[in-house]
Amino acid sequence: AAREAFEPLEELGYWYREHRPDAHLLWRPEPHEPHGRTYGVHLTEPGSDLWRERLAFRDALRVDASLAAKYGTWKLRHAAGTPDRPRYTADKRPFVARVLAGAGIDLKPDSERLTAGALARRGS
Repeated sequence: AAREAFEPLEELGYWYREHRPDAHLLWRPEPHEPHGRTYGVHLTEPGSDLWRERLAFRDALRVDASLAAKYGTWKLRHAAGTPDRPRYTADKRPFVARVLAGAGIDLKPDSERLTAGALARRGS
């Protein structure tokens, strides 16, 4: 079902990028934005690891205003600090892992979660 969204997203300028065995990632570059900012859409099936992780993270932020504020502050501070997306993602991982651990989810290492292509892009 997730693949059904590929064509409409590609028509909007998104392009496919290998991500996880159970999830897909489509990017759309925005050349007029600072640092060539891109927009990503993760597509997955209900019940996948990515689906459980994203919903647990979202739900934790929804029920804990203090946690949501901390995450917002973290994002503003770190997103403004570097245009280096792989570094930003790596720096964000400990925060996300703590939130997921509170929801009973162990965030697996990238080497167990990501495809070979995604790991190569990150330099892992």
